[in-house]
Amino acid sequence: MGSRPAELRALLDSVDAQDHPPTRIVVVSNGAPLPELSEHVTGVELPENLGVSGGRNVAMERLRSFGDVDVLVDLDDDGLLVGADVFSRLAALYGEDPGLGIVSFRIADETGFTQRRHVPRIGNTDPLRGGPVTTFLGGGHALSMRMLERIGGWPDDFFFTHEETDLAWRALDDGWRILYAPELVLQHPRTEPTRHGVYYRMTARNRVWLAKRNLPALLVPLYLGSWTALTLARTRSAPGLRAWFAGFAEGVRTPCGRRRPMRWSTVWLMARLGRPPVV
Repeated sequence: MGSRPAELRALLDSVDAQDHPPTRIVVVSNGAPLPELSEHVTGVELPENLGVSGGRNVAMERLRSFGDVDVLVDLDDDGLLVGADVFSRLAALYGEDPGLGIVSFRIADETGFTQRRHVPRIGNTDPLRGGPVTTFLGGGHALSMRMLERIGGWPDDFFFTHEETDLAWRALDDGWRILYAPELVLQHPRTEPTRHGVYYRMTARNRVWLAKRNLPALLVPLYLGSWTALTLARTRSAPGLRAWFAGFAEGVRTPCGRRRPMRWSTVWLMARLGRPPVV
């Protein structure tokens, strides 16, 4: 959004330093002027802020138009690739496993600490333990372009929050694997999601949309009920709770796009991986 020019420059420098150079680099400016970019970087300046989902879809379509990209890597503009071998490791992972759809990086601050919310598993699990998971981290990840051709891109209307989970559930239901690879590190400042003024409303609205779009009818009330209970237990802000319930009501009464409930075999797969779609 044009507010982090120094951080963006540092990120692009860390991309240029990779031992496996990227085929293409695209920077999308979401409703703000583009900063000065190197000649080998493609800039896309949008007249309005389309949100996380919309901006990523624009980048995806631009990369697809080149016709020579197999794996798409999304990186937050205030992130930094710590190692120079991130892309070569990704190339090896995708080369070894044609069914690999998504690779989730580890998000760590400048001290190497990974916040609990950045570990894509339930419970107090080790952020250094990799393996198959049911979701991924938006700040740093890789996506198979073949997978995106099959399942489609990001849910535009989500704008912000839960867009990764929506894409992950569709990928799993189409038979793709999701890997958490903690050796691939994106350094990112330690933050809280509540810093965004729309966090509570969009979190609740999109949670409802996520369930309506993707879950078998029997699981929709279970999923939304468990998250309502968790929200009530965790949230100490009265204005936050009011915004959350307003967003929940908005999600119930508004359309969420095409409904494609996942197969029960996918539900069972997610349960085996430690995160059934009811929590």
